Amino acid sequence: MNPVHVQQIECLLTLADELHFGRTAERLGCSQSRVSQLVAALERRLGVRLVDRTSRRVALTRFGGQFVDEVRPAYETLTAVIAGAHERARRAALRELRVGFHGSVYEEVTEAFRRLRAEHEVGIALSEIPLGSPFSAVLGGELDAVIVELPMREPRLTVGYRFPPQDRLLAVASWHPLARADTAPVEALADLDLLHPTGDAPDYWRAARVPSATPAGAPIRSTTGISTVQEGLALVAAGEHALLVCRPLADRATRGDVRYLPVAGLGEASQLGLVWRTDRAVPALRALAALLDEEFAGAPAPARASG
Repeated sequence: MNPVHVQQIECLLTLADELHFGRTAERLGCSQSRVSQLVAALERRLGVRLVDRTSRRVALTRFGGQFVDEVRPAYETLTAVIAGAHERARRAALRELRVGFHGSVYEEVTEAFRRLRAEHEVGIALSEIPLGSPFSAVLGGELDAVIVELPMREPRLTVGYRFPPQDRLLAVASWHPLARADTAPVEALADLDLLHPTGDAPDYWRAARVPSATPAGAPIRSTTGISTVQEGLALVAAGEHALLVCRPLADRATRGDVRYLPVAGLGEASQLGLVWRTDRAVPALRALAALLDEEFAGAPAPARASG
């Protein structure tokens, strides 16, 4: 027994709409002879003529008209089911990047994420990573990329995008003597106990976060570690410690018990990077880097990222 193919049904329904073999062939993207073959095959399967065709006109037979009326709802239901299944499959196959970050993610970054999904059909799964472990998750494959402070000197990693440099500010308790000034001299860091990130970060990265000495050579104490920025700010507010942070974080982490001061003579800017494993530089990561570049190219100075 020869089965009825969906293509034969589709052809007959289109012919019933057009009543013209040429226009039917054009709609279906095939030849007129193929239309004739499909209709003839369906007629053989049903054992009855469905279409009357003369040199002047094309018309459905009485049986053909009845069959079209009966089969069209079932065909439309079938095509709707197939379209729905295809859309679910497309959504299930949506690519997703796993991206880690420190502190907060700000407007330009989230806009790049939105555009990545809209323009490239790539989603983002965000994870906050420990402050002192900037590279472990991406090296281990748990994350596809991280947005973290530079420098980065790991041979297996690539900086795919460098964010605009930002000033580093000193966070002190609002009642601290330094808080009364507009700026803090860099040599005053020797009188403070600076918080440092705890974790498995390489030594060069730790040294960039907390200098070991002032430019004049006075040692800088750092007796306490923190795993998150919010933990650090809470300790700063308690008054026994200070913390160096990037300006974007200070702009958003405002609180009445903490004051942020520029450090005159510090000479080091803070810069974030989008970092990924060199052997996993998929097109979606490069697309994200390009979108970040576009977003920050139009951002007002100082540009904002995450801190």
